[in-house]
Amino acid sequence: MSRYRGPRLRVTRRLGDLPGLTRKAAKRSHPPGQHGQARRKRSEYAIRLEEKQKLRFNYGISERQLVRYVKKARAQEGSTGTNLLKLLENRLDNVCFRIGFGPTIPGARQLVNHGHVTVNGKITDIASYQCKAGDVIAIRDNKGSQQLAQANLEFPGLANVPPHLELDKSKLTAKITARTDREWVALEINELLVVEYYSRKV
Repeated sequence: MSRYRGPRLRVTRRLGDLPGLTRKAAKRSHPPGQHGQARRKRSEYAIRLEEKQKLRFNYGISERQLVRYVKKARAQEGSTGTNLLKLLENRLDNVCFRIGFGPTIPGARQLVNHGHVTVNGKITDIASYQCKAGDVIAIRDNKGSQQLAQANLEFPGLANVPPHLELDKSKLTAKITARTDREWVALEINELLVVEYYSRKV
């Protein structure tokens, strides 16, 4: 099983705020474990590893998938780090989360996997589907699907919908109008450290 199914607050206590993973806030601020409260000097490798783990846990992908995304980002023109974030932001489960159809990325993934979401009129149940500018994402014309999405839209995981997404709440549809801007990535991360982490491995 590649997906993380363990305690989520344990991860956020170690790595910091991950809006895609959970909406809950940890009561304790120090990292988990016996030595969590002790101050320790982190190595350069540990700092880069933590940045990489932020991406993995926030977007809910496996190590193998992340390596694949890094290779794809490297093959594209421009900054590898920015390309990597754009690839992850354009995943269908993340787009559904940013619109508000799902409370978290795992919640949005379940919505997609269960066939509640359509892309350009066709049911798409692949969470890793790469959305493009011009794609229309909607909730299936089904009473149960629409009630589920409407309940999630009342309490979205993030307050603001990015400007490259046009949401019509009454019709439960959204259109991707442009490519994702780096400034609208909700996760606080230094993507250059992630690229450096993989520079020797990939």
